[in-house]
Amino acid sequence: MAKLRITQIKSQIGQSQRHRGTLRALGLGRIGHTREHEESPVLAGMLRKVRHLVKIENA
Repeated sequence: MAKLRITQIKSQIGQSQRHRGTLRALGLGRIGHTREHEESPVLAGMLRKVRHLVKIENA
């Protein structure tokens, strides 16, 4: 499995409760924080919901 590096680039203020929960589940909470996750269908769905708030790179 490939690893993805996910960085939060926009604030969660003003976003829906669902988007804030998704960021929390990804391990993000502040602008500039980065986490690495294994690529999976579940992760792809989460990233689709918050793609306007994060930057995704291959690790």
